[in-house]
Amino acid sequence: MCVCVSMYYKDSKTFKIKTSYNRMKRGNLFTQVNSQLSTCPLIPVNKVLKPFFLLSVLIAFLLILSDGVEAAAGTNKVTNIGAIIDGNSRTGKEEKTAMEIAVQNFNNISRNHKLSLHFKHPEGDPLQAAYAAEELIKEKKVEVIIGMDKWEEAALVANIGNQSQVPILSFATPARTPILTSLRWPFLIRMASDGSEQMRCIAALVHSYNWKRVVLIYEDDVLGSEYGNLALLTDALQEVGSEIEYRLVLPPFSFLTDPKDVVQDELMKLKHRTEARVFIVLQSSLPMLACIFGEAKKAGLVGNDTVWIVANSITSFLDSVDNPFFSSMKGTLGIKTYYSSNSSYKRFEGLFQKIFRSEYLNENDFQPGIQALRAYDSIGIVTQAIEKLGSNITSPNFFLNSVLESDFTGLSGRIRFKDGMLSDAPTLRIVNVDGKKCKELDFWLPNCGFSDTLYLEQGKGRCINSDGGKTSRGLSGPVIWPGDLNGRDPKGWAMPTEAKPLRIVVPRRTSFNKFVTFRSGEKRPVGFCVDLFDEVVRRLNYSIPHVFVPFDGQYGDMIEGVYNKTYDAAIGDITILAERSEYVEFTQPYAESGLSMIVPLETEDTTWIFVKPFNLEMWMVSGAIFIYTMLIIWFLERQTNPEFRGPWKYQFGTAFWFTFSSLFFAQREKLYSNFTRVVVVAWLCVVFILTSSYTASLTSMLTVQRMKPNFSEFEKLKNDKLNVGCNNESFIQEYVKDVLGFDHDKIKIFNPENDYTSTDFERNNIAAAFLELPYERLFLNQHCKSYTSTKATYRFGGFGFAFQKGSPFAADFSREILCLSEDGNITLLEEKWFAPSPECSTSATNNNIESLSLRSFKGIYIVSAAISTICFLLFLIRLLRNSRPHQEADGGHLTPGGKSGSSSGERITKYFYNGEKTRVPRRASTFAQAR
Repeated sequence: MCVCVSMYYKDSKTFKIKTSYNRMKRGNLFTQVNSQLSTCPLIPVNKVLKPFFLLSVLIAFLLILSDGVEAAAGTNKVTNIGAIIDGNSRTGKEEKTAMEIAVQNFNNISRNHKLSLHFKHPEGDPLQAAYAAEELIKEKKVEVIIGMDKWEEAALVANIGNQSQVPILSFATPARTPILTSLRWPFLIRMASDGSEQMRCIAALVHSYNWKRVVLIYEDDVLGSEYGNLALLTDALQEVGSEIEYRLVLPPFSFLTDPKDVVQDELMKLKHRTEARVFIVLQSSLPMLACIFGEAKKAGLVGNDTVWIVANSITSFLDSVDNPFFSSMKGTLGIKTYYSSNSSYKRFEGLFQKIFRSEYLNENDFQPGIQALRAYDSIGIVTQAIEKLGSNITSPNFFLNSVLESDFTGLSGRIRFKDGMLSDAPTLRIVNVDGKKCKELDFWLPNCGFSDTLYLEQGKGRCINSDGGKTSRGLSGPVIWPGDLNGRDPKGWAMPTEAKPLRIVVPRRTSFNKFVTFRSGEKRPVGFCVDLFDEVVRRLNYSIPHVFVPFDGQYGDMIEGVYNKTYDAAIGDITILAERSEYVEFTQPYAESGLSMIVPLETEDTTWIFVKPFNLEMWMVSGAIFIYTMLIIWFLERQTNPEFRGPWKYQFGTAFWFTFSSLFFAQREKLYSNFTRVVVVAWLCVVFILTSSYTASLTSMLTVQRMKPNFSEFEKLKNDKLNVGCNNESFIQEYVKDVLGFDHDKIKIFNPENDYTSTDFERNNIAAAFLELPYERLFLNQHCKSYTSTKATYRFGGFGFAFQKGSPFAADFSREILCLSEDGNITLLEEKWFAPSPECSTSATNNNIESLSLRSFKGIYIVSAAISTICFLLFLIRLLRNSRPHQEADGGHLTPGGKSGSSSGERITKYFYNGEKTRVPRRASTFAQAR
């Protein structure tokens, strides 16, 4: 038995126990020692000597004690961390709990390095935060400071950090980061991104539903910290064509003795000063937010066609409120920073809820928010830097650089820095308050836009704005909106009701009553514009209670009334102009518009009307074909017809007379050649067609009165200093004066709807009148036989309806006007109201009969010329063939030069061009008979 005990102490296992124990924690040591001890069989007490047993127990105790001292010596390095948070706020409580969990986790696994947290609570005062930072550095010897949820606090603490060379990890960052931030505060590290992505997300949400005007609400603080986000939101809305119409700035809730009365008064002012009903709450404390929604609901600002959007700073603590608060915010959309619910988050969430529930009994919700996750990750940044540097933690610059080089995925997302700030923009998500909780909708991806999936695959998901230009039709999921909209999206505008109908201004006097007019004894106007308005309203999927308000004055004054919100809209024959579109929202034009000049018609001089049935080209070609036919007839008849012989003058006179008299079918000369007869038949066909066409065209010209405009260009009017007329519309008068260059005293006002005649023009000394194209058509529909118009050279935007800027009615009316144009209903309305008078409805009123052109007779001319040419060639071939026997008969009689007395060419030339009688052998009997 003694040998067994001696071997136990001398065995190498004793050394293995000691070595293994030095690497393990205290609890593990006991476990391993017990396991090692269990490897040797127990020796009964009565069989083992007591001295040896007591000695072994003493040695084991000394080993344990020496290892404990060694372990205590290894934990002498402690890193002090300062934390400046608002311990009274929900966010501060979450941050404190999260940092304590992170520190405890590190201390549990780190054997030779410990973290020690020191909290300070400045209660939202930046100066107190700066004093707290000095105290932490001087008294607690902290090597890093974490916290500061407000940028004003972070900026002051960063100055302290620069002086003491202590890194500052801030949870806040300015909305717009100054360019020299990294140079001014080199020890400042911002655990957040600026507000640009969130403002872009809000603007994209506004744009996707075509809300043009919004109302901004925020609770101001003493330092005005929200001005940066306000500027970013203004720029983002301008990029998508929207704007902030009204800003409701509320004082801090703690400054108000009666917050409900103050909020109620401000909301009532808002209600009467703007028609926009898209409310964006940019910043607010929880008590102020409850007051805003409660009073807004009483004022009727939370209901049908209203929209409420809250920023991330508000959405982050919505999970901590109770159900009654949610009920007042039903239908609200919120922007929320997205974080992944992976396994690491699940473990942290369980531990966080357990500790938070036990420490803060008055809280209703125990779910960690994004600020808690960032607080946890901030400790992770510090611990990674400690592990990387080891003993160099005492060097502030080394520690700062190690923190800036961090690159890992924490609970709040990707952690890496660029220029002292998180380089990765946060992924945002739209949430919808359904009355009990926040329901998650689409994601907002910075480089893509809205998507119903976080990771987009080819052909999957729903991603918009990828090219910066496309827009969506709204969020993909079913959205719960305030009020009951019956499945449609809110207009974001103060919708008319029976108690407060839409006030529509209508001109009492117009250039033409057919567009719009008020009949005596009737309150409701009639006309084309009114019928069109009623048809559009009938096609809308919502009702628009409205009243018509007559207006006496210029059209520009009507636009001014809509702009200053005296009226909600204006309808009538209102011309869309660039200057007017700056003040009101126009619909798509329902009628084309342009400047047209109307001039009286005068009877055309008919002295030379007999030449007008044919145009100049027709006359020239007809003369050419006449001469060509005359020559062919002379050539063919010269051989056999005695009427075509004799002196030159006599021959051509006979040929001309014969051809010309055939125009009237009065020729008397007898034809001897069959070729000539063929040519004459073709020519007579041409003559018959020409004379019939000429007679018909001339008859039409003589029957219809020939009228022509007395002026065709306005330049002549201007150069001759003649008076011109304009209808009673201010912009036309200014246009004629400024653009066309007419003198002001040469522009007269006249009413085109009166029964004006040429004598009226003369009496008023008006040489021409300038009207817009729709008025010109109406005028000529009644006076087509006395006036005419020139082509509209100067174009305008057309006729349209005018609404207030940002009004959703303009877009809806534009869509329906396009539909009415495409299905032909506007044409039917035009036929109803703008039908021409009976005398102008038929085509007989057109007195501009065109001259006949060569195009109509080209075929008969070609046939006639071709027949004449073919007959000429056949006759010439026959003539040459008949001249050969005569040449052979004279072949033996040579001239002194040894040549024939005459060639066939000389014979033909002499035959045709002398006046002597010549015989052709084969036609001798014929010639004899002819004589």
